[in-house]
Amino acid sequence: MSELTQVLRHLVPVEDPNALVDASSGDDAAVYRLSEDRALVVTADFFTPMVDDPYDFGRIAAANALSDIYAMGGRPMFALNLLAFPRRLLGDGIVDEILRGGGDVCREAGIAVLGGHSIDDPEPKFGLVGVGEVHPDRMITNAAARPGDVLILTKPLGSGVIATAVKAGQAPSEVVVEAVRVMTHLNREAAEIAVQQGVRAGTDVTGYGLLGHLRNLLLTSGARAELQARQVPLMAGAVELVEQGHVPSGTHRNLADLMEDILWDWDVPEPLRVLLADAQTSGGLLLCVAPDQVDAVMGALAGAPVTPVVIGEVVEGTPGVVTVL
Repeated sequence: MSELTQVLRHLVPVEDPNALVDASSGDDAAVYRLSEDRALVVTADFFTPMVDDPYDFGRIAAANALSDIYAMGGRPMFALNLLAFPRRLLGDGIVDEILRGGGDVCREAGIAVLGGHSIDDPEPKFGLVGVGEVHPDRMITNAAARPGDVLILTKPLGSGVIATAVKAGQAPSEVVVEAVRVMTHLNREAAEIAVQQGVRAGTDVTGYGLLGHLRNLLLTSGARAELQARQVPLMAGAVELVEQGHVPSGTHRNLADLMEDILWDWDVPEPLRVLLADAQTSGGLLLCVAPDQVDAVMGALAGAPVTPVVIGEVVEGTPGVVTVL
């Protein structure tokens, strides 16, 4: 995150009053006001394969890209494909399966893929440009967390270490199946319920890990947090894979970058520390929910295929600091 921050500091400040959210806040997508009650939410996301099955790769990449729109409290409208693939392999049917997977997830989200862009690249990559809309007064952003808010996480952690184990040929099949189920689950329902209940602060958990995204949210909101480490849900098999050494380089970088802002309780075990910083793909939403809204949010999500969990709270104190208990 610190390396990217150094790059982003060269961006010219945005002065357009209709640009409601830009890169300066580290939010999940850009938001541009069209009228008093409509704003566009726009994002782009793509990456290299993290599972062997091309159809599942397409599904995961699409769910991951659309998550940025849901994380802003928005509703997707349409998408464009972003594809990098070696030209010499176009006839092998792999691209067909990647695009089919992405298209199926977009149909599940109720949107069409209207086109896209492709390049010849020796290393495959796939993702989407996602375009959605949100009411300007109902956005969910990094800047609105307040002391007293309860932290709710809607998906378990561990996709980074599982993907690393997949690349090494060491991930048990049942662990991969469950991870794919979680990663392809859309954050649509959680976002809709959050907006309905008046939640205004949150983010999705992706490459910076839970702690990295939480720290960014706290810095932008000017608050601190206490996290109950053992309440954080984990994917099946994730702890064992950490213990076997299947930790992605991005997760190691996250831990190093977080060093000055995370206060660890002495008995938080090392595998759990790793997973709290694990670089996620298509992770859940991290919602900051007012205490009087928690029962309504949790109740509405009780029947969801992926169960949300209360993991901590926002408190007063030095912005960006997280105490992990």
